Amino acid sequence: MVKLDKIYTRTGDTGLTRLASGEPVPKWSLRVEAYGAVDETNSTIGIARLATVADVVLDPLLGRIQNDLFDLGADLATPDGPHATNALRIQHAQTERLEHEIDMLNGDLAPLTSFVLPGGSAAAAHLHVARTICRRAERLIAQLASKEAVNPEALSYANRLSDLLFVAARWVNERGAGDVLWVPGANR
Repeated sequence: MVKLDKIYTRTGDTGLTRLASGEPVPKWSLRVEAYGAVDETNSTIGIARLATVADVVLDPLLGRIQNDLFDLGADLATPDGPHATNALRIQHAQTERLEHEIDMLNGDLAPLTSFVLPGGSAAAAHLHVARTICRRAERLIAQLASKEAVNPEALSYANRLSDLLFVAARWVNERGAGDVLWVPGANR
């Protein structure tokens, strides 16, 4: 599907990039911003995995999600049209898998009594950063969908992934015992 024998094309030197369709668009286009935020999410999950490599449950789950995020990026980089006949699209089964994994991880956690501050452990902090970047990707996908045709499952997947990253951050924090909770007005 992908063959890269030359890394630089010089197309970007003019502020343009090409979508999967071959269509040139400005690098600041909403579509490019959306799949760029998905790529940032993926990279941040890669950093989080440095702290989860020994976790036999979470690390393989995050590895699979990284692959799914390339699917999501490909989906967003391929607008509807005649060239999109066999386009790679996020499927409902991928979103559903995230829901099952959220339920599995959340089953080990005590209910929250306050909002959670990002931190506790290095792995949790990195997962919270990935969550916030994923939320930005989600907002950009929603904005794009308000202007252009977007696979609705792409938005659902990003929404569910940010939820999973939140639950995963709590899970690596000693199953929630290491969470740092917000204390409203504590520093007045």
